[in-house]
Amino acid sequence: MIVIVRTRTLRALRASITEAETATQDARSDAEQHRQDAQTATDSAIRAETALEDLRAEHAALTAATARDAGALETLRAQHLLDTEDRAVLRMLLRTARKTAAAQKRVFVLLKRDRFHSVHTTREDAEKAAEREGAHPDGWLTHGAPGTDCPASEVLWRIQPTPIGTSSQ
Repeated sequence: MIVIVRTRTLRALRASITEAETATQDARSDAEQHRQDAQTATDSAIRAETALEDLRAEHAALTAATARDAGALETLRAQHLLDTEDRAVLRMLLRTARKTAAAQKRVFVLLKRDRFHSVHTTREDAEKAAEREGAHPDGWLTHGAPGTDCPASEVLWRIQPTPIGTSSQ
């Protein structure tokens, strides 16, 4: 079978083929550009998702650290309150000790054969300490009484009142 085509129609068909090939090439170029854009968008989405996961992990770590720090801060506040109370009690004890020391201007030194044994706030406490060590409860003499002028090293137990706050040079 033979087909007869006019020249004008043939030229139009050839022009149409050229236009179709150009359009096809442009469409392929656009498709490739769209594929590249899609790949770039996919890569960006993956990077964004990874960054979001990293940020979530960092946020969780910071939240845990904040909770830990809040607990430590609460502990420190409680400790600070206890320290403040302790300082107040210590100041009160120091004032009491100063008042007591001001009221009592001497201590009683217990000596055994003229050697230091202990220090007491009252004469009665010194006597009780000596009695616990074996001293006779009625064996106490007043220093300087008649018949008591023996040397200090020969006296088994002796109580020596000593002033507080004086310096011996």
